[in-house]
Amino acid sequence: MSVAIEAAEIMERFQWLTPDESAALPEPQRAAVAHEIADVLLYLVRLADVLDIDPVQAALYKMAINARKYPVVRGI
Repeated sequence: MSVAIEAAEIMERFQWLTPDESAALPEPQRAAVAHEIADVLLYLVRLADVLDIDPVQAALYKMAINARKYPVVRGI
C-alpha cells in the first residue's frame, strides 16, 4: 500500500502539467519529485528483500517478456 501511496504523490506533482512543463520542472519541484521517487524505490527494495526477490533479475525477466509480447516493428 505504501508503494501506491508514494507513487500517487509522484503523479500528483505532474497532474495538471503539460509534457513540456513536466520535462522542465523548476529545481524545487524536481527535488520534491526525487524525494518521492526515493520513497517508492526504498519501499520496493524493502518488499523485494522481505520476499527474497532480486529486483534487477525480476526487471530483466519482465523486459524479456515484454520484448516477446510487444516486438519492435520498424518501417511503418
